[in-house]
Amino acid sequence: MLVLQQPGSIKIVTFSWVFYRLSNKQGLEAAVEAAAAFLNKAVKPVMVGGPKLRVAKACEAFVELADACGYPFAVMPSAKGLVPEYHPHFIGTFWGAVSTAFCAEIVESADAYLFAGPIFNDYSSVGYSLLLKKEKAIIVQPDRVVISNGPAFGCVLMKDFLRELGKRLQHNNTAYENYARIFVPDGKPLKAEPREPLRVNVLFKHVQELLSGDTAVIAETGDSWFNCQKLKLPKGCG
Repeated sequence: MLVLQQPGSIKIVTFSWVFYRLSNKQGLEAAVEAAAAFLNKAVKPVMVGGPKLRVAKACEAFVELADACGYPFAVMPSAKGLVPEYHPHFIGTFWGAVSTAFCAEIVESADAYLFAGPIFNDYSSVGYSLLLKKEKAIIVQPDRVVISNGPAFGCVLMKDFLRELGKRLQHNNTAYENYARIFVPDGKPLKAEPREPLRVNVLFKHVQELLSGDTAVIAETGDSWFNCQKLKLPKGCG
């Protein structure tokens, strides 16, 4: 704020400054070229979304990339709701041994995986027990991309990187075909009898039926967190 004093009065002039973050063009091009070469030589690549998709404002770009390349995609538990679960190539929550059924088998058996905005801590990795190999991974953070054991590219915004990468990848739905081959639909809980103690699976069956595009789910760490991972979020429900 700048204050200008004139005879008999004070005039206040306000300046607003807006800063826009931009990707380094050379770094973005180099990162996209290296990532495309890495993924295009893979046989069954997959994608996994993490919670930093939100802060990077890259949720839409992540889905656009999935549409372009045909890879199946999962989310980490703390990213549930950031990408549409009704998408045909969504395979569930990747959470090691407690992943959505058949999800971990596809992610951990992939020969290349792209993690967008991950946070690897003891909780999201089930006590650091994920069966992942660094040399198979591309880690995309809000402003940095690391490919396998190197190289790393800084000043590259996640949203820009994902959108540009989609233009360079060959369509490959092999991993999704593998998922469709082993997938078995969820069973339905047995009907509760009158006066029978309420079971958790019955309770969450009713919670599932309450969800719509006008609702949002907030789950605390604990039993609700684990059980809410099993919910199928309809369009518009975050």
